Amino acid sequence: MEKYNQPLCINCQYWLNDIQNNTTATEESITLYFALKKRGVPAEIEKHDGFKTIDIAVPEAKVNIEVDGLHHKYNGNQAIRDLKRILNSYAKGYLTLHIPNAIVNNNLEEAADLITEYLNLSNLKHRKLR
Repeated sequence: MEKYNQPLCINCQYWLNDIQNNTTATEESITLYFALKKRGVPAEIEKHDGFKTIDIAVPEAKVNIEVDGLHHKYNGNQAIRDLKRILNSYAKGYLTLHIPNAIVNNNLEEAADLITEYLNLSNLKHRKLR
């Protein structure tokens, strides 16, 4: 608990160390991932879709979650890359949610509740369309 802020078995500690040391996952995306998992969301962190690595993916609901720092808002080149990523995901039937770091840092519980509600609604619509 002291090191990871989560009760993790030894295998999960190794897994999280690997995520932290060998990926571009941010503390905010890891924090949001665990908040969603706590709510029963079948999320995957740092999932590669063949085009890019997604911060948090929820394949069951066909939703990608990108946890964004300020550079996504103020860097024009980054914004264009983000639009290309959104288009690529949309072409595969996935919607992309962009969650600013500030929300994770300041309103984690409410944000995780709202994202979970969104995912539940998205999943219900998805099932109805099949």
